[in-house]
Amino acid sequence: MGFQTNQGGRKQLSIQKQMAKKDKAHVSETPATQMLRAAQVAFTEHPYDYVEHGGTGESARQLGLDEHMVVKTLVMQDQDARPLIVLMHGDRKVSTKNLARQIGAKSVEPCKPEVASRHSGYLVGGTSPFGTRKEMPVFIEESILQLARIAINGGRRGFLVQIDPQVCVQLLDARPVQCALAE
Repeated sequence: MGFQTNQGGRKQLSIQKQMAKKDKAHVSETPATQMLRAAQVAFTEHPYDYVEHGGTGESARQLGLDEHMVVKTLVMQDQDARPLIVLMHGDRKVSTKNLARQIGAKSVEPCKPEVASRHSGYLVGGTSPFGTRKEMPVFIEESILQLARIAINGGRRGFLVQIDPQVCVQLLDARPVQCALAE
């Protein structure tokens, strides 16, 4: 690594080396990737340029993926404000009425962004079901389990990982539900 000596005689990294552009394909560890590695799960990393309110449509477009295989992680809560996670196809929305009925709750609603972040430990737009701050029950749209691979958030905005969807059942004890509605 190149060093320069400043006026005080101390060595410092050359400014050029410090400002060298970071390798875009490299993404540092997140609690999600740490959990996947610890469980020896095979996954591939897929960084993209995060766009505020771009959602799964934007990530799918940038990565050249079918939005149906991009799975969103939604932090919701029941009538008693108990948090839960729902994994849903990117091109579908959750029928909270059907979900509540299937999980034995009176009602289910999305958490406010700050509440979702407090439960998950992630920023909205970068929420992964893996490595959450608080352990929460996980529900997965049943048809996701029929896919060969899924792309799901890796614990940071602008970062998806591709995995076998069965990992969600094996690692998170995700319960299949049928609550998808067309967007």
